Amino acid sequence: MFIKLTHAHILGTVIAYIFGVFLVPLVISFSKKEGLVDVPNERKIHTKPISRIGGVAIWLSAMLSFLCLVFLSYYPYGSLLSGILLGSSLMFLLGLIDDIYNLDAKFKLFIQIAISTLVYLLGVQINHIPFFGGLDLGLWSYPITVLWLVGISNAFNFIDGVDGLAGSVVTINAVTLAIIAVSITPSSPISALIGFILAGSMLAFLTYNYNPAKIFMGDSGALFSGFLLAAISITGVMKAATLAILLPFVVLAVPIMDITYSSLRRIWKGKSPFVADAEHIHHKLLHAGFSQKKTVVILASFAIIAGAMATLFVGVIKYYFIAIAVLVIIMLLLNFIKVLTKK
Repeated sequence: MFIKLTHAHILGTVIAYIFGVFLVPLVISFSKKEGLVDVPNERKIHTKPISRIGGVAIWLSAMLSFLCLVFLSYYPYGSLLSGILLGSSLMFLLGLIDDIYNLDAKFKLFIQIAISTLVYLLGVQINHIPFFGGLDLGLWSYPITVLWLVGISNAFNFIDGVDGLAGSVVTINAVTLAIIAVSITPSSPISALIGFILAGSMLAFLTYNYNPAKIFMGDSGALFSGFLLAAISITGVMKAATLAILLPFVVLAVPIMDITYSSLRRIWKGKSPFVADAEHIHHKLLHAGFSQKKTVVILASFAIIAGAMATLFVGVIKYYFIAIAVLVIIMLLLNFIKVLTKK
C-alpha cells in the first residue's frame, strides 16, 4: 500500500516549522516582559520562572500555515475542516486564559464540553463501531464523541510535565495519524494535512522546549494540540468502517494511559481527578532515577512503538519508519542546536 501525500502536506509542514522558528523567540521575549511565566513550586520540577504561553506560537504557526496554503491555492476545501479549526482555536483560547488567570478546573471542563458540543454539531462525530456487523451509536454518538474530544485534550495537558515530553509525543502522534489518514480507505487528506502542520509547528517549538526549556506550551498549547489530534483521529481514522476505528487508542496510548492512571489513582484516594499532583507516569520515572531527557526518550519510544503497531495494521509500516527516522534525526539536531546555543 502507498501513502497518498500531496504537495500541501509537505508545504504545510515546512511552512509551519518556519513560522514557528521565528515566532517562539518572540513569544518568549513577550512573556518575560509581561510576567507571563511559570513560577516553580513543590509540584513542578523546574527551578526558575519560564515562559508559559508557548501555545501562542504553536497556534499562530498552524493558523498562518493554513492561510499561506490559501494564497498558494493548496488549501483543501472540504467538510469538517472549519469545525476542527474553530474548535481547536477555542480550546487554545480557553487554555491561554487559564495560563494567565488560572481558571477553576470544573469551569474549564464545562467550557471544554461546550466547545466539543459545538464541534460535534459541525460534523465531527463518532457515529458507529464496526462490531456486531456494524453498530450505529445513535444517541450515544454525542456523549462518546464529547468524551473522546475532552479526554484526549486533557490527556496531553496531563503529560506536559517534563521538558520536551508533550511536544515529542504530540509530534510523533500527529505524524502517525496523518500517515494512517492518507493510507486507509476512505482516505482523509484534510485530516492528514492538519496532522502534518501540527507536527511542523511542534518541531519548531521543541527547539526551545528541550531540557533545559526556555518555554512551556502551557494549557493553551496542550489543549490545542490534544484537541486537534482527537479531532483528526475521528475524521481521519474512525470514519473507516473496519477495526481501524480502534487505531487511535493505540496511537495515543501514552496520553491515554497517563490520564486513565492519574484519574483512577486520584479517585481511589478520594480526591478529585481534576486536582493536579506530582504522581504522573513521568513523575514516577523521574523518582525512579531517570533524568528528564531519559524520561522523554522512554515515553517517546513507547509512542513510536505504538505508532508502528498501528501502521503495521494498515500496511504502511515501512513508510512510518522512514518518517520516524526523519523525525528522530531532526529532533536530535534540534537538541544538538539547543546544546550549542545554551547560555
